[in-house]
Amino acid sequence: MAPMVIKTENPPPSKRDKRNRQPFAKPARILRLRRHAVAIFNSALKAVQAEAAVRRACRLKGHILYIGPISRDLREIENIIVIGAGKASAHMAAAIEHLLGPKITRSLVSVKYGHALALKNIRLVEAGHPVPDANGLRATRSILQLTEKAKKNDLVICLLSGGGSALLPLPAPPLTLSDKQITIRVLLACGASIHEINTLRKHLSAVKGGQLARSAYPATLVTLILSDVVGDKTDIIASGPTIPDPCTFQDCMGIIDRYAIGDRLPKRVINHIRAGMAGEIAETPKPGNPVFADTHNLIIGSNIEALMAASQKAASLGYHPMILSSMIEGNTRDAALFHTAVAKEIRRTGNPIPAPACLLSGGETTVTIAGKGRGGRNQEFALAAALEIMSENDMVLLSAGTDGTDGPTDAAGAAVDPCTIDDARRAGIDPTKFLADNDSYSFFQKTGELLVTGPTGTNVMDLRILLVR
Repeated sequence: MAPMVIKTENPPPSKRDKRNRQPFAKPARILRLRRHAVAIFNSALKAVQAEAAVRRACRLKGHILYIGPISRDLREIENIIVIGAGKASAHMAAAIEHLLGPKITRSLVSVKYGHALALKNIRLVEAGHPVPDANGLRATRSILQLTEKAKKNDLVICLLSGGGSALLPLPAPPLTLSDKQITIRVLLACGASIHEINTLRKHLSAVKGGQLARSAYPATLVTLILSDVVGDKTDIIASGPTIPDPCTFQDCMGIIDRYAIGDRLPKRVINHIRAGMAGEIAETPKPGNPVFADTHNLIIGSNIEALMAASQKAASLGYHPMILSSMIEGNTRDAALFHTAVAKEIRRTGNPIPAPACLLSGGETTVTIAGKGRGGRNQEFALAAALEIMSENDMVLLSAGTDGTDGPTDAAGAAVDPCTIDDARRAGIDPTKFLADNDSYSFFQKTGELLVTGPTGTNVMDLRILLVR
């Protein structure tokens, strides 16, 4: 099973656990809430493990392969080709290898550094995320070569999870990898949503936005998808390489104008988008295109499944659980204010649920970077929330990415309580300065409240757990 969260209260000393040391004593009742929050998070992770999700979706009975509602007689299949990309795609590949093993003819799956597994029949290549690198470029070229060789009697199984966009970085000519790297950095820094970022990615790519499906045609193409986007929009997950693309070059220019970033993007990128708007470059394949005639896309895991499991665990621990939404978006700090406001309402009036309560939410917020610190949306969410609950009693908030990585850090997120801010200030640590500098990681390093999981074997966006005793 995937590694679970390192508990933050008095962990045993080791190199890894130094990030999570707890320098401030916590009241026993707060420690109990923290243990419960971790247990609820772990139950959510267990429910959406990628390998288990693939095994639930796929089975082999005799010569018949069933993938969701699709079935194929393997005696009629000449080649089985396995491709894919994403943070959880190695675990997805492990399940396919267990099912099909030596029946797999050719394969290549692109995974984030540190997320690979030892497989026998499926080749994995590690590459850069969230900013693509040369390894990802080479892997994507190889994947495209595999699909271009696919014939009508071949079966292509594509495994996609969050992170697939960065791990499939093949720029459309004449764009370069550097052009895409700069573009992604600018989009991440300006606070663009994943929907907006992936709209541009699709139109700067040779494989995204349905173009991988076009390459695999006329083979049968079945894509198994672990969703990491709000609303489970398949054209956005991993930038939809096997999905008809409803977005246009005009949409891309609208995003650039909305954030006023045209002067910060490479000239080749701007010229490419303008050429597409003028009809000089072909659009990505749209709904109804015949290349999708034998293409099948199946979501096998999502955020709401994790929230449902978290809710069940919270109830078993004696809490009244409430799922606020699996579709929380928008500014991270605004979202933190909303969540803590609901918790305060529970404490004051018993609405919308009585204490002991467990508020749950999922989704993916955005951080507008104004400082020079380190952190991610979950750590920034936790720090902003800590400032709001410092005068409250017996609350704990945990915010973490289900993939085990929050922004450009090795932490999944952080957990806070009403003691967090007072303890920090008594130690001469000013939380408002760290928040202003987008340096939540450094703050939680000092307070010992980082959550470090390592790769979790899944990726279904973020989870937030707020306990009110």
